[in-house]
Amino acid sequence: MKKSALLSILTIILLIAAGCTNNTKKESKISNENKENNANVPYEIKEAKSLKVSRIFGIGYPGNDHGLYIASNKGLKIYQEGKWYESTSNRHQYMGFQAIEEGFIASGKPQNGTDFKNPLGIVKSQDKGKSLEKIAFYGKANFHFMAAAYNGPALYVISEEPSEKLSLGVNYTKDFGESWKKSELKGFNADSLGMIAVHPRNADSLAMATRSGIYYSNDNGNTMKLVTEPLMVTALTFMDDTLLFSSVENEKIMLKSLNLKTGKQAAYNFPFLDYDNPITYLAVNPKNNKQLAFTTYKNDVYESTDSGNKWVNVLQEGKKGRD
Repeated sequence: MKKSALLSILTIILLIAAGCTNNTKKESKISNENKENNANVPYEIKEAKSLKVSRIFGIGYPGNDHGLYIASNKGLKIYQEGKWYESTSNRHQYMGFQAIEEGFIASGKPQNGTDFKNPLGIVKSQDKGKSLEKIAFYGKANFHFMAAAYNGPALYVISEEPSEKLSLGVNYTKDFGESWKKSELKGFNADSLGMIAVHPRNADSLAMATRSGIYYSNDNGNTMKLVTEPLMVTALTFMDDTLLFSSVENEKIMLKSLNLKTGKQAAYNFPFLDYDNPITYLAVNPKNNKQLAFTTYKNDVYESTDSGNKWVNVLQEGKKGRD
């Protein structure tokens, strides 16, 4: 693949964004049972006999479970102790997927044939997707880029169009969508907005991946500072006070950490990836920082349980992987 094509892939990864409109009331629960294309299919999490996904929209380690969650075009997939599991119904496209202490928060589109409104707005689940709580914008908006505090009511979204509740660009709430404020992004000089990560214990601190490096803020994105060289960053996540991120340098995929207090960087050893298969999502288990995972543009999924010393290919091009 030529360099221009690679740049197109990386631009797609970083520039996916969706519009949104008005807010709706929250605190309403929607039953997730018996609403499949096939009538009367109860919601269960069962071991997957076979597995194939063509799109991955996010990954994470929810605090109320023990597995790695994959948000795919065919609903939730869960990798736990060497086995894959999936839901029997409600296979929604959970875009903007965020693992939190109580479960997960997501946006996206409902599975065809269910009674959920399209788009989902922002929803929350505390029972592995069996029921969804409407947080904001239900039936009004879909957010590809969203970030959530691990154990609090703070959320960040990127709005492509201004509305009554949201300004163009980055917006945040500290009360689960009751009120929203615009991040002023002072000091932000990149030509695009990208993936946002929120510090697991301090929701005021966030980082953003851009085509021009990582920008960091400790005041909800009102002021931003470039904390890396001006390089293409495709994915990032917090690991306590350190950022784990992937960059593309000299047509080579890199996986690094950045200590935000000292500015020191360290490179990780990981399986070779072709430069047309960059890392798209990263996850660290907040309950166990030795447990890491990443996905790629071609739907590979790798997981490590020893701080990145050994990686297991658990999904290969969207299919069950191998060691």
